[in-house]
Amino acid sequence: MKAVVQRVTRASVTVGGEQISAIGRGICVLLGISLEDTQKELEHMVRKILNLRVFEDESGKHWSKSVMDKQYEVLCISQFTLQCVLKGNKPDFHLAMPTEQAEGFYNSFLEQLRKTYRPELIKDGKFGAYMQVHIQNDGPVTIELESPALGAATSDPKQDASVYTVSPYCCAGQDSTSSLPPPDFGFQRKCLL
Repeated sequence: MKAVVQRVTRASVTVGGEQISAIGRGICVLLGISLEDTQKELEHMVRKILNLRVFEDESGKHWSKSVMDKQYEVLCISQFTLQCVLKGNKPDFHLAMPTEQAEGFYNSFLEQLRKTYRPELIKDGKFGAYMQVHIQNDGPVTIELESPALGAATSDPKQDASVYTVSPYCCAGQDSTSSLPPPDFGFQRKCLL
């Protein structure tokens, strides 16, 4: 499972010229579900998304508060294209969960978000529809999360369930007081979140 989490000042979804969903301050989550995903990955990703510290605290300290801490909104968009593999220049989506299964899985993801957080603050697009997603990224802060492959090992077996790939651009806009290392734009690194 892959998720691209963006800190936003506002975001909305339009289908067929009609706005169907909108949020103010919070996070926009683009979610790509793979063939391999299970309930375990779903629950773990929900926890990571809701507890991801991308907001500042009351004193202005960056990277201190989560969307739940701030009581902000969440907009979720199912995006199978995150499971893309390039064959030459052509995108191939064979790693994405088939539509028939993915819709139920995505609905379970939304249900778990609502169960874990405040249901009225969780919004979503329309599964399988052609959508226009308007995102006003704040920062910009964009973080890519990827659930670990089943059986993947890290140097610390106790941490296996908590390893995610974080793109280097996630640190854009950080200040000198941040405890995060400066971005290295040459590669993606494994980070324990």
